[in-house]
Amino acid sequence: MNSYLSIQLEQTELWLLAEKAIYWPEHQALLIADIHFGKAAAYRRLGQPVPHGTTQANLQRLDALLARFRCEQLIFLGDFLHAPESQTPAVLAQLHEWRAKHSGLAITLIRGNHDRRAGDPPTSLGMRVVPEPLLLGPFALQHEPDPHPTHHVLAGHLHPAFRLSGKGRQSLRLPCFCIGERLSLLPAFGDFTGTMTVTAEDRWQIYVVGDGEVWPLARPVPVRPGICP
Repeated sequence: MNSYLSIQLEQTELWLLAEKAIYWPEHQALLIADIHFGKAAAYRRLGQPVPHGTTQANLQRLDALLARFRCEQLIFLGDFLHAPESQTPAVLAQLHEWRAKHSGLAITLIRGNHDRRAGDPPTSLGMRVVPEPLLLGPFALQHEPDPHPTHHVLAGHLHPAFRLSGKGRQSLRLPCFCIGERLSLLPAFGDFTGTMTVTAEDRWQIYVVGDGEVWPLARPVPVRPGICP
């Protein structure tokens, strides 16, 4: 089972994880995009019947990753909290309980669009909160997938997914990593998030996540004028 896949990007080794995150061995860093804590709570406060337990489920998945990999830092690429309504006593209590178990872990949040609306997490969570981009090695760590003049961008925000098609009109849409020449996208880590379907354009190498594995899709052969594939 390919629970992670090692790739070389900008002459740097990154591990694409089946849990929809990236582990950077050189910096012992775990990169998480779009966890959207408290999204379900925010919807319930608006009267929408949505599932309970998403915050705890996301924290349990984080715990499992931190137990598997040697991590000195955890970096959130934006959208830590979903909305102002997400900062309920129950959600904040779960976050503080989880943080107490990882008190020695350096945590950085790069503000995303939802963070700017929801407000920074409580200072009692002991997180460093910074604007984008955060430059680290050859990468610009961002929330928005905007190009950077000197660094390869690793970003979230779009929640990419790819639709696999089979016989008999069967199809399955799965989260994916999109790796490009100067810009790459992480899938949303949060359980209760939507997705944006991407296509196998020439500029992406797509790595699909599903059933505890991550695997690359074959890249399409570009069609040149006058040449039939």
